[in-house]
Amino acid sequence: MRDAEFFRRWMTAAAAAVEREADRLTELDSPIGDADHGSNLLRGFTAVLATLEAEPTPAPGTVLQLAGRTLISTVGGASGPLYGTLLRRTGKALGESAEVSDAQLREALSEGVGAVAQLGGAAPGDKTMLDALVPGVAALGTSYRAAGSAAEEGALATVPMQARKGRASYLGERSIGHQDPGATSSALLLGALADVAESAGAR
Repeated sequence: MRDAEFFRRWMTAAAAAVEREADRLTELDSPIGDADHGSNLLRGFTAVLATLEAEPTPAPGTVLQLAGRTLISTVGGASGPLYGTLLRRTGKALGESAEVSDAQLREALSEGVGAVAQLGGAAPGDKTMLDALVPGVAALGTSYRAAGSAAEEGALATVPMQARKGRASYLGERSIGHQDPGATSSALLLGALADVAESAGAR
């Protein structure tokens, strides 16, 4: 079972991953976006950590809903609403239980990913964060590490795709050959979850 502390550690690990990879995320965003994905997410997750430290979060769902609200209010562009929706919907699905099972987390994340797809009007293959999130969450049924690996593979698979959603879609065929920054940061998020789960003794 996973308690609120597990989810706070996940957000801390995600923030560390974003900080470590912020320059790379911005570099990936430069040819097909606004060249601010890394800096935007870094600002957002820094705010998430400060908010989680300042406010009580007695349940896993509370942690994720608070993190999601913070990202929406601090991250510019599309990333804030999309990541905020992912975490808020996942947190809402988890409810107010003090502990949740791995199966409950997998189901809740599936709801969160569905909400992202609805908000962005996107699907796998459109060269968006869904190309990492969908296979990553599906692989949670196998293990946390499998989820992180599947998400990373999904992000790499965006390189030959032509973007059909988001700012990159305006480039048409010129978007081909570039790895999607949103898929890349989504892989970081699930990779951070795998790291925290493994440190807690989960497979």
